[in-house]
Parts: sequence; C-alpha cells; structure tokens
Amino acid sequence: MNNIEDLYELSPMQQGMLFHSLYAPESEVYFEQLVCRLQGKFNLPNFQQSWQKVVTRHPILRSSFYWEEIEKPLQMVNRKVDLPWTIHDWQHWDHDQQQSQLEAFLKSDRSVGIALDQAPVMRFAIIKLASDSHEFIWSHHHILFDGWSMQIILQEVFDLYEAYQQGKSLTLKPCHPYRDYINWLQQQDNSQAQKFWRNKLQGFEAATPLVIDKLPGNKTSEVAYQEVPFKLSLEVTQQLQSLVQKYRLTLNNLVQGAWGLLLSRYSGETDIIFGATVSGRPSSLHDVDKMVGLFINTLPIRLNISDQQELIPWLKDLQSQQFEQEQYAYYSLAEIQKSSDILPGMPLFESILVFENYPVDASETEAKKTLEITDLRCFERTNYPLTLVVIPNSELSGRIIYDTSRFDPKAIERMIGHLQNLLTHIATQPEQSLSQFSLLNEAEEQQLIAEEKQNQEQIKTINYQCVHHLFEQQVNQTPDAIALIYQDEKLTYQELNNRANQLAHYLQSLGIKLEDKIGVCIERSPLMVIAILAILKAGGAYVPLDPSYPSERLTFMVADVQSPLILTQNHLLAQLPKNDHQKIINIESEWKKIAQYTSENLTNEVTPENLAYIIYTSGSTGTPKGTEVPHRSFIGFMFGIDYIHLDANIIWLQHSSISWDALTLELWPTLLYGGRCVLYPGNIPTPKELSKIIEEQGINTLFLTTALFNLMIDTQPESLLGIKQLSVGGETLSIAHIHRA
Repeated sequence: MNNIEDLYELSPMQQGMLFHSLYAPESEVYFEQLVCRLQGKFNLPNFQQSWQKVVTRHPILRSSFYWEEIEKPLQMVNRKVDLPWTIHDWQHWDHDQQQSQLEAFLKSDRSVGIALDQAPVMRFAIIKLASDSHEFIWSHHHILFDGWSMQIILQEVFDLYEAYQQGKSLTLKPCHPYRDYINWLQQQDNSQAQKFWRNKLQGFEAATPLVIDKLPGNKTSEVAYQEVPFKLSLEVTQQLQSLVQKYRLTLNNLVQGAWGLLLSRYSGETDIIFGATVSGRPSSLHDVDKMVGLFINTLPIRLNISDQQELIPWLKDLQSQQFEQEQYAYYSLAEIQKSSDILPGMPLFESILVFENYPVDASETEAKKTLEITDLRCFERTNYPLTLVVIPNSELSGRIIYDTSRFDPKAIERMIGHLQNLLTHIATQPEQSLSQFSLLNEAEEQQLIAEEKQNQEQIKTINYQCVHHLFEQQVNQTPDAIALIYQDEKLTYQELNNRANQLAHYLQSLGIKLEDKIGVCIERSPLMVIAILAILKAGGAYVPLDPSYPSERLTFMVADVQSPLILTQNHLLAQLPKNDHQKIINIESEWKKIAQYTSENLTNEVTPENLAYIIYTSGSTGTPKGTEVPHRSFIGFMFGIDYIHLDANIIWLQHSSISWDALTLELWPTLLYGGRCVLYPGNIPTPKELSKIIEEQGINTLFLTTALFNLMIDTQPESLLGIKQLSVGGETLSIAHIHRA
C-alpha cells in the first residue's frame, strides 16, 4: 500500500478499451508497438535514464488497472515502477537474418500481450544491429495515452537523452497529471450532451454497410488484421492544402467528406455514419495540450449526401457541425449509442477515420544532434473491422487496417484506389456537385464505357433471337447437364427440350396460331416449365394462372385475355371456368398421346417482336391489368442483368408464384446460361423449409421478397451462409436486417 500514490476512476474511453481488451485478449486489440531505428552513437544507460525520468514525471505512465470485485474499474498510480528492458546483440547476423529475427521478435512480443493490472503497462527492447545502429521497440497499451501524448513523451525522452549525452541537466516544465482531466469529466453536465447526441442521431437505425464483405462461404472465423498503405502525390497534396486554405476549411474535414462520399457510393445510401477520432482535449482545461494520457474519443460523423449539392458548401456545413459538437466531444460513445435508434447489440458504425495531426513530431527532436531516428512505424489495433488512418505529411499518406476474416485484400486495395481517385478529383475540380465526383480514374472510366458499349452491342444481337431459340442453343451445348430438379426427379436439358417439343407439336395439331394466348394453370413442377416452353415453341404466348387464386380472379383473367386454350392438371380442373370459348387440356391425362409426337425442334415464323407472355398486376388498387411482354423485352431484361453473375454454375431456387414476374428472374437466366433450376415443392415457402432445401440442393443463387428475407434473418439466418448471390425486392429493405445478414 505504501507504493500507491493515487487511485481514481477511468475515463469512458479507457473503460471501453478495458472492456474490449478483456473480452478478446488474444485479438491484440489496443496493443501498440512502436518500432524505430536509432542511427548514431548510442548510450544505453542515458537512454534508460531518460525514460525513467519521463515515466516518473507522468503519473499515467506509472498506472495499473483494477476491475475485479469492484463496481467500477479503477486506475492506480504507483509511486515507483521498474521499467522492463530486453537487450539483444545481433551484430553477428547478416542483414537478412536480422530482419527475419526482428519480425519474429515483434510477432512474439505482440502475442505475449500486456498485463493491465501490473505497472508499468509497457515494456522496452533494444536490439544492437551494428555499432552505430540500434532497433528500439516500445510496447504498451493504448489505455495509457493517445498519439498526441506519445509525441510529447518521445520528445521529452530524446531531449533528456541529448542533455545527458552532453553532460548537462535539463529541467522540463511542470506538467499536470491525467487525474485533472478525470476531475474535469466528472464536472460536466451529461444531460445536455445526451440531449445533443439524441437529436444528432434521431432516425438512424442501422450502421452504414461497407458492402465489401467476403461472400459468406469465404469468411473465416479467425480474426486477423492487415494494413494496406497509400500515398497521394506531392502535387495533389498541395492542391488539397491550397483548397482548404482558400475556403477556410481543414484537411481533416475534407478527408471526412471524401470518406463519407465514398461510403455513400459503396452502400447506395444517402444518410451515412462513420466514426472519427477527436483529440478530446477541452480548451477550458489549463495546459491540456501538454498533458499525457488518453484524451481521444471516437464520435459518430453523420453526413447527408445530396447529389445536387456543391462540394464546398457541403464541406462548410460539415465543418460547422464539427464545431457544434466539440463541446460534447467528451461524451462516452457507449452512451451516445444508447441515445440512438440502433438496436442493442448492433454497432453504430463499422469504420473509423483517424486523422493523425499532432502538434509535435518526435523525429524532429533535439536528439537528432546525436541520433537519427528512422523507419518509425507503429503497430496498432482497434475493435473496428476497418480503420482508415490519414497522416497529413507533405505527401498525404495513410493506411487502411482491416479485418481479414471479413474483407478480401483486393477489395481493400480497390477501396484505397477509389479514395485516392476521389481526393484527386476533389483537388482538381472542387467546384463540382457531389454527384459529379467519380471514384474511378480516367483509364477505369474508359474501360467502363468500352464494356458498356460491348454489352449494348451484345444485347442488340441477342434481341433478335427468341427465348426458346436461345434455350435450344444451350441444349446443343450441354444436352446432358441437369436443367431441372423437383424433389427426386431430375431432367437434363435434352430431356426437357424433348418433352417441350412433343407438347409443342401437340399444341400445333390443335390449331394453335402465332401469338395465341394460352393459359397455364399448373402447380410448380417440371410440367409447368414444359408447358411454358412448349407454348413458346409453338408460337403462342403463355398466360400464367396461379392455382391458388380465387376462381373469380381466374375467370376474369381467362375472359380478359380471350384464351382459346388452358393447360392444367387433374386436380385443378374444378377451379377453372368452363365455357364454349375455351378448351381445357388436362396434359397429365393426355401425356400418353402427347408422347407420341416427335421430339424434334419446331420451325415456325416466331420473331423477337412476337408476344412471349402476359402478366397480370395484383389488382390491389382495382381491376387486374394484363401487361404484354414480347420476346425482345424478355431477352433484353434477361441479358441486361448486371447485379448477378450468370453462368453454368448457378443453382437457383424457383419458389415464386407462376403469376409473378419473379418467375422470369428465377427460371430463365438459369436455363439460358446452362445452370440448374431447383423447383420448390410447395406453395408458400417457410424459412424452415427454405433452409432445408437450400442445404440439400446446394442452392447458391436466390431471390427473396423483402418480407421473406426479413423473416429468414430473424429465424434462420444461418441458412443463407451458402448463398453466393442474393437478390431481394418488392419493398424497401430494412437496413437493420441487411446489417444482420
């Protein structure tokens, strides 16, 4: 007890770091490791003495932390601490061996972690590489201090070292302890801060999605982090600096605006939130800029993106918002989140921006008279999946630190490229509106234009073919590939084509003419697909009639379309209207006769301009209306799909109603690209049944209505893990459910 100098509570930021460090001790979260090369004549005792004096000078550096069996965690300042030093001599190794050993040493040092309940919460290592070259490693926990404080500490250490080298004594100016800041925090009116942040975040319900996550099947459970650096050119950096000076902005605000705009483009959302670190040093606290401790805070930055808004006024508005929230920058992020509409347990944001703009630079200290500090780097980890660090040097630089279990390196590299392009466009064309700023460079834009031109040419060519002709081409390419699966029944492309041809010849024998409108009232099964394909081959247009519809609705549709013929099944005959104008064919009972017809492809005069099918609206706002869709529009839609990758590897589940246009999306892209279409054996699917068939059949592509998607996420979210491509529509999506997916 004689060694206890002081005992007091943690700041909110310290509490957060303590929680995350204890929650995942193996993750290296908030472990920091500064590494640099010391070139020149080096005196180890003087260096150690300098560190000891600085640690003695700042109470936070002598602090340890306690949390067990107490209501609130506390930090205890020790009167004296012994600094742990590890000394190695690697002069006998060559350069490559030294570098290999250094990386192994750093990795091993990180894996050990740091005990928070034992002071000091830091350790040091000196590795002698040559008589005039030493590697210095300073490992510590972020809970002690922030980057601003680190610069103060390093400057004091190297200034003292230089004085000792010259045989002089150096008296440093008195400093205030970190406890002064804790006392200041306890005097603040949190009710006003809570009110401010509640108003600021009102109506925001889910974190802005990053939209670069790996596909579910490619994700790993092991969390690891990587860094990807970036640097702007000197010219672009100078242009950005001139821009902010001209309009009285800050470079920090400009970078925040660029990051928010990039997130908006990636997510498709106009209401954006990401985190940003602030210095957290209140101007009302005396000499706060000279204090050592953890002052930073992470705050939400909320941006509204309006395409027509000009950049400069938008950035000025952002800067005004920053000034407004400065007085509440001390408020705990955990409390801020409680003030929002975000569901408990869900993050407020998934990316943070760290702008490292410190008042001093340790590499420019007095120690450079005897030591040159080079290759300075710092290992750091946060509890966020993606951290953007920006350093405003003469050439604006930085890095993205990302969770490799969630993000692919190539996706991160593209994101960095897009950010650099965006900043370059802002530097050169700041007068533009937000919608005019491109994420692409000139070469990428030209490539995109060329690809779009190629796609349009392809669509023009495809438009001059009919649906069934394209299907027949696919049959020629993959006749033995599986086309349809229905329970235990499987049909190859050749088998499906043969049966459709037999039915088409049968229909022509009944006098079916070009563009005759043929009703199809068949439950989801291979027979349904055969009937639709046969009608197209015979030159007719199919009219889907959902067997679950009320008889009155079916009667109206049949009468409205004036169909001369309806194809159906045994058990559905009673549901269909009977009159002298329509002939009803029970193709189940007629199949023996139908099977006698040839299975050869038909030759007729069907063109892309002819009618393919008629789809009826729901009639929820009045009388159902039929929409005529020709082959040209049908195919134009099909090959205009750019949000799903279509190829022969697709296994798509067809579960939508025959009378809904989603059938077109589920059925035909699969069959025209040589994929496999799995027919759902039932009427309205439940999450449990969907989950079962997805797993059993290896479904990798799926369309869901918004309501069904939400239900799946609420009840069977794990069932979507194997889905590589998921399309959702029908209603506005719930951002909360997207995030949980």
